Amino acid sequence: MNRLNLSLLIVLLSITLLGCQTTKSNSPPINNALINNNKFVINTIESQSEIFELNEDIKSQLDQYVRANASPLRQAKKLLNFLMNNGDSTLAYQSGANLVASDAFYNLNANCLSLSILAYSLAEHLGLSTQFQRVHIPEYWDQSQGYSLLTGHVNLVIKQPKRREEAEKVYFLEPTSLTVDFDPNSREQHFKTSKISKDRITAMFYNNKGAMHMIKAEYDLAYSYFRAAIQFDKNYSGAWGNLGILYRLNHMHDLAEQTYQHALLINPENNTVLGNTALLYRLTNRIAQAEKIEASLESKRRDNPYYMIVKGNEALAQDELNNALRFFNEARKLDKNLHDSYFGLAKVYYYRGNLNRAESYLKLALKNAEFTHDKKRYQGKLAAFKYLALRESS
Repeated sequence: MNRLNLSLLIVLLSITLLGCQTTKSNSPPINNALINNNKFVINTIESQSEIFELNEDIKSQLDQYVRANASPLRQAKKLLNFLMNNGDSTLAYQSGANLVASDAFYNLNANCLSLSILAYSLAEHLGLSTQFQRVHIPEYWDQSQGYSLLTGHVNLVIKQPKRREEAEKVYFLEPTSLTVDFDPNSREQHFKTSKISKDRITAMFYNNKGAMHMIKAEYDLAYSYFRAAIQFDKNYSGAWGNLGILYRLNHMHDLAEQTYQHALLINPENNTVLGNTALLYRLTNRIAQAEKIEASLESKRRDNPYYMIVKGNEALAQDELNNALRFFNEARKLDKNLHDSYFGLAKVYYYRGNLNRAESYLKLALKNAEFTHDKKRYQGKLAAFKYLALRESS
C-alpha cells in the first residue's frame, strides 16, 4: 500500500466494494428522487449481457479443452484447469481491476468479482449448474489512489444435480459441488456463505466501476454506474452508500444524508455508511452525533487487524509515525500472518531512517504475501534496498 498523492483523503473516506459486509436486508420503497439527479449526465455503460458475454474465441478454446461427455463435476475441474492454463497458478487479483468476462479471461489479474463472473460464464457455456455466493469475511480494506476501500468477497459454486442411475443401481442421494474461490485465505478459513443472485452480482460490478470512477473524479460515470447498480438491485445497501459519498463530494450534503439514511434503512449495520454519516456530521458541525457513531464503530472494530492497518496508514498520511507504529504492531499481534502489517512497519522505519529494520520487515512482508503482485512489489522494494546499500558502501 504505497503512499500516494491523495493519501490525506484516507481519513475522510471509506468506499464500499462488493458490499459483502451486509448482514441484514430490508426492502423500503425506492426513493426515485435520490437516484434521479440532473446535476449529472447519464453515460452509456455495459449491459448485463455484455458483462457476462464470452467471445467466440474463448468459447472455441473451451469446447476444445473440455470433453462434452464428461460428468458435470469433471467438467468443472477441467474448467478450473482451463483457467489456470490461461494465467499463472495463483490467479492473483486486485481490487480495482473490474473486468467483463471476456476481458478477465485475457487478463486474469482481475478482482474476485470479475474472476467469478468469468467462471460463471464459462460454466454456463458448458451447461453446468452454478450459484454465486457472498463470503462473510471480516471487514477488510485495500488502498487505491489514497482512498480506503472496504472490500468484500464472492465465490462461485458449480453443482452436480441429484441424479439416479437405475441401470447400475447407483444412487446419488446428495448433490456434489465444487467451489471456485480465487482467494486462498478465504478457501483456508471456511467463512460462512450465503447465496446471491446474478442481478446482485451485476449490481456489485456496477458499484465497483462507479467507485473507481469516483476516485478519479469522473463523477458523471460514477453516478451512471451507481444508479444502474440500484436499478438492478434496489436492496443493495453498498451502492446507496457510495451514491451518498458521490453527493457529498459534490457538496450536496442534504441529498447525501438522505441517501445514507436510505442505505441504513436497507441495512442498519452497514458500518461503512455509518462511518460516512459520522464524517458528514463533522462536516456540518454536528460533532456530538459524529462522535457517538465513531465510538460505536471503534468498539466494533478494535479486534480487527485490517482496521488497525487502515488506522496505521491514516497515521502515516498525517506523518504521525509513533501512532502508525502502534497501530501496525497491534495489527501484527492480532494476526501475525498479514503481510500488510509488516509492510506498514517497514514504511515507518524507512521514514525514520532505520533502513536495516525497514528491510527486515519488508522480508517478512514478502514471506507472508499470498499473491504474485504483492510478492513482486516487495521484491522490487528489497532490490531497491540492496541498491541503496551498494551505493553507501562504495
